Amino acid sequence: MAAAILVVLSIGQTFVIATSGIDLSLAAAVMLGAIILGLVNAAGYGIFVACVLAVLATSAVGFLNGLIITAGKIPDFVVTLGTLSGITGLGLILSGGEPTMVGSTFLLRLASGSLGPFGYPVWVAIAAVIVAHIALYHTRFGVHLLATGGQTESAGALGIRTNRVKIAAYTISGFCAGIAAILLVARIGSAEPQINTSLLLNSVAAVVLGGVSLFGGRASILGPAIGALMPTALVNGLTLLNVSAFYQPLAVGAIVVLAALIMRYQK
Repeated sequence: MAAAILVVLSIGQTFVIATSGIDLSLAAAVMLGAIILGLVNAAGYGIFVACVLAVLATSAVGFLNGLIITAGKIPDFVVTLGTLSGITGLGLILSGGEPTMVGSTFLLRLASGSLGPFGYPVWVAIAAVIVAHIALYHTRFGVHLLATGGQTESAGALGIRTNRVKIAAYTISGFCAGIAAILLVARIGSAEPQINTSLLLNSVAAVVLGGVSLFGGRASILGPAIGALMPTALVNGLTLLNVSAFYQPLAVGAIVVLAALIMRYQK
């Protein structure tokens, strides 16, 4: 389940990084989506309405990020760092700082059910990989996305609406955060008003390990999907070796920096 969540998040981060940007608000968007899901479900509107509203909310966060970045010409780092803080505060206000229990047969089946050799979360991740791969390599949008990340000015001169492409990329990232929020709530059975910062770090790690250029213009979907399995496997391996949890973020961070350095000198 943890790997499936990270695969979905890494896909959203891939679309953003392909435009030479980064989404630092990803983990906060997951938290917001989870809180909205929990509150809407607790209000009696049903789990399906709750899931839809959660995804719409996180997609709106991504759209807002892209709009501010493009319209205001503000660096993505600054904008997404600001929304990270803002969404954190909003989530605490909405939840009152208290977790919301989510009792749902649908989410229980999603978390524990299986189809063939894989559980439902794995099938969700596989479906996300397939759809994202088609969008990136077999659509005009994918061509425009990579062109925008490679040479924004040249892409604009060719008639590509680069601002719209960037807004779409951030919106996709927000959408993926919503799907990840649903999987997360299904996994733990509650909506927690706490940011899991490892989701952000590991999503970037997956993208870097998957061979996506941090400078934009070069990306894949299968690479980050496989890369998402590496931090999960590393953390699980360190846990089995009885290595303190304090050292686990250090190990993941070191791998990210090393991979980035390798890619920098290969460019």
